[in-house]
Amino acid sequence: MPEDTFLPADLQWMRRALDQAARSVGLSSPNPAVGCVLVQQDGSMVGEGFHEYDKLDHAEIAALKQAGDRARGSTAYVTLEPCSHQGRTGPCADALIAAGVGRVVVATGDPNSAVNGRGIAKLRAAGIPVTTDVLRDEARALNDGFARYIQRRLPFLTLKAGVSLDGRIAPATVPAGTTHYITSEASRALVQRMRHASDALITGVDTVLADDPLLMDRSGLPRRRPLLRVVLDSSLRFPAGSKLAQSAQGDVLIFHASSDSDRARALEAAGVRLERLDAVDGHVSLVRVLERLGEMQVLSAMLEAGSRLNSAALAAHAVDKLCLFYAPVFMGSDGVPLLADSGRIEAVPERISWKTIDRDVCLEAYLRDPWK
Repeated sequence: MPEDTFLPADLQWMRRALDQAARSVGLSSPNPAVGCVLVQQDGSMVGEGFHEYDKLDHAEIAALKQAGDRARGSTAYVTLEPCSHQGRTGPCADALIAAGVGRVVVATGDPNSAVNGRGIAKLRAAGIPVTTDVLRDEARALNDGFARYIQRRLPFLTLKAGVSLDGRIAPATVPAGTTHYITSEASRALVQRMRHASDALITGVDTVLADDPLLMDRSGLPRRRPLLRVVLDSSLRFPAGSKLAQSAQGDVLIFHASSDSDRARALEAAGVRLERLDAVDGHVSLVRVLERLGEMQVLSAMLEAGSRLNSAALAAHAVDKLCLFYAPVFMGSDGVPLLADSGRIEAVPERISWKTIDRDVCLEAYLRDPWK
């Protein structure tokens, strides 16, 4: 069988490997989420595993340990090209060769241009047939953040918003102490899973003042690193009595450009982390914030903000992906728009997809392919 040919069984087992990779989400960052399944020629699965950063073992090693001697002659289904270099652990390509696997099926190559293709080349040089690009897009979607980070040292930024049919994200006024949801409960549950898959959430101080959000991961799924809750607040208007401040445990970080040291000390005393950046046109630059988050090994971030920050992020070409949940409601011209008044924003979405969630419609579109 030619190496580039794959069978229906390959799709079945790669989907299982993707299920394993999904278990890595929240546990593998700053490494990629990877899954591996080992299947013998009679169709029996002999090992499977996924990568957890704290447990060191890559997915292939976890699957090989489970399989033991039964790995010999098996087909290994791996969602990301087996590594060929020495990192915190040894090369997985070498481990597969040593275990005597008979074939390897890979969903996608390594996005690191310095590594891409080397693991596959090593396997082929050892006489092991390798089939590539099986369910590639599904595998890449799990690691958009890793792809963006490993090539640019920047987090992959998703702009998320719930939007009415007339382009509004909130009513003009909301009674104090109440929360106004536009989208359905099912959509909000999906947003929690999106938060779980993110290393950081980003918002502006205007949203904190208007909504007093918690911005927590309420998915209930395990995560290795706390979700970093980031606020852009040029003038340090952040209220010390806010829910964010009261729930801070080293996971709330305010980027500001203020010289008010007394105010800064008061917020730090409340348990909030602060970092001062030079102002650009009188404001904290989201681009500089993303650079700083990249230095902190933040692979992926979600922007959940108001009109002004949404517009600024798009205008600065800082957004990699849009995720807009359209609810079947109209809010009228007094509602808060998705984008503040601004000039034309040059952004050309690609790989656009739609899906229905209860009564809502979710639009996903890439503004930049992190794998290029």
